[in-house]
Amino acid sequence: MENMQNRISRILARIEQAARKTGRNRDDITLVAVSKMVDNTTVHQAYELGLRDFGENRVQELNRKMNSLPQARWHMIGRMQTNKVKDVVGRACLIHSLDRWALAEEINKRGRLLDLQVPVLLEVNISGEASKAGFHANEVDSVLQSVGELSHIQVMGFMTIAMQDDDPEISRPVFRELTELRNSLKGRKYQQVDLQYLSMGMSQDFEVAIEEGANIVRIGSALFI
Repeated sequence: MENMQNRISRILARIEQAARKTGRNRDDITLVAVSKMVDNTTVHQAYELGLRDFGENRVQELNRKMNSLPQARWHMIGRMQTNKVKDVVGRACLIHSLDRWALAEEINKRGRLLDLQVPVLLEVNISGEASKAGFHANEVDSVLQSVGELSHIQVMGFMTIAMQDDDPEISRPVFRELTELRNSLKGRKYQQVDLQYLSMGMSQDFEVAIEEGANIVRIGSALFI
């Protein structure tokens, strides 16, 4: 079985190759290592091998691993219940999964209590699948206009999840549409909005995502299994 150092090197090389296709380099892309299926020892090993950003889907796991490795940058990438906000705000460096207005209000409330500006990404359901969370594309402009009412949230960009398919090309239209949405809104004047990040692409399709504009990719199984 290939060791972790080789897997990391191979993934970074693939990221660099994909980035070059759009005139960028590897340092322009943040690799978030999705550690939901691995133990603390493996996460520590990945950190020692140079990875710095890690993502978790579940709040309990996020906090457990964050306590074990507080020097890493921890991302909340899974769906959050409003009663779990208190366990994430002020701890995660970025919340990728702001998928509904009630959650935005709860994050803002916690940010006000802690006197923090909470960085978040809007989750956008580009694929239109009923099983996926997120705002629909035609709602995003209205949501960004309303973010000005929430003084302790900073929208840093968008996240999406494409359809699960062995062929990464199936994901390309989804990633392209999110990039086009970001580009169409980037010049508008919103309060507390800075659309610099596109979090899209996972183990099976991250190269296509980078080619279509992603600057954050979330990779789990290709690194850890």
